[in-house]
Amino acid sequence: MARLLRLEFAGALYHVTARGNERHTIFLGDGTTDRVRFLEVLGDVCKRFNWICHAYCLMSNHYHLLIETPEANLSRGMRQLNGVYTQYVNRAHERIGHLFQGRFKGILVEKESYLLELARYIVLNPVRAGMVRAPGEWPWSSYLATAEEEVSPPFLTTDWLLRAFADSRGRAVAGGVPPLRFRGHERPQSLARPEEPGLSGLGGFRRTHAEDDRSGTTAQGGTAAPASSGCQAAGLLCGTLQRA
Repeated sequence: MARLLRLEFAGALYHVTARGNERHTIFLGDGTTDRVRFLEVLGDVCKRFNWICHAYCLMSNHYHLLIETPEANLSRGMRQLNGVYTQYVNRAHERIGHLFQGRFKGILVEKESYLLELARYIVLNPVRAGMVRAPGEWPWSSYLATAEEEVSPPFLTTDWLLRAFADSRGRAVAGGVPPLRFRGHERPQSLARPEEPGLSGLGGFRRTHAEDDRSGTTAQGGTAAPASSGCQAAGLLCGTLQRA
């Protein structure tokens, strides 16, 4: 059966995910070196294909990206991203074969309606997986850079997210806006409804990728942190966003 064509157009926004083959980890060794290299490749792809990256989270056996494409080139960019990173992993770890399981998933998103909610969903993945107690404890997402608690990588764009809550980026980071909250750890309803690609809203996930990471250990090799209470664990997208 022929594969369905992806809906691509200039200015589209996508929630992109890719998972390791047979759900195996895609960041080998200590996990740090490979994740650093992945972000370098992502930065090169964003520059080459003129992508805008609003958020990201690198888990153990999959990753999440929130990508805006000013040009209709998502598939070409993803071939470059996953292809170059796979070549690096195979060379660095003396392995052969596929690293990723099948095609990437790219879910079309309505920017005005779902960008903020989806950005929360992405950075809270390690919390839902029980790997950390709070999103700021996970070093491999865009959370800390968006909160200006660490230097933002050149490919990450945070202005749109912050300006949605304040007249200026500085005011948002300084604390002049309400926090971004989930109700507990549940996936937002708008992300839970399966929809056909190309329709308004989001194409739905039929399962949560975070479940794949519930292996009982953290990236540092310790015991996974127990889940904290709902509003504390899923509290903020940016740790510095508080009510004035």
